[in-house]
Amino acid sequence: MISKKMNAALNNQVNAEMFSSNLYLSMSAWFSERSLTGFANWMRVQVEEEQFHGMKIYDYILERGGSVSLGSIDKPESNWGSPLKVIKDVAKHEAKVTALVNDLVDVALEERDHAANIFLQWFVEEQVEEEASVGEVLDKMKMIGDDSAGMFAMDMELGKRVFTPPSS
Repeated sequence: MISKKMNAALNNQVNAEMFSSNLYLSMSAWFSERSLTGFANWMRVQVEEEQFHGMKIYDYILERGGSVSLGSIDKPESNWGSPLKVIKDVAKHEAKVTALVNDLVDVALEERDHAANIFLQWFVEEQVEEEASVGEVLDKMKMIGDDSAGMFAMDMELGKRVFTPPSS
């Protein structure tokens, strides 16, 4: 059985994941409106990943006999000055999510909830991958600068990304 404190912390994380999904969907729309369909696709894959994360936690709460309590989701930003600004905001947001996951692990350790700790290790590893992925895109965006040919090439590259649900 899951403790009330762990249950509440996991419910908060479900909401955080759904906010991330909405934020990334807003970013995808911003890119689409500027005919940067590859960037829009990359963000849509991020949307699917965040929804997957939220549902993974949702299912875990129920599996452990907890209670799911969904809260309202704040309206995300919808306007950015440049593609680089969007990617910088993604990097900043992923760092915030990493901190939230680390806080969840802390709660699991405080509550001596070994099952939750093991479950959350998947998210710890996932955040390492998320930050590395957006970091790579950010580094390339900085190299491109205002070069339209570079932006076109980057858009083509990001358009190849597809969502593959993790096996675990």
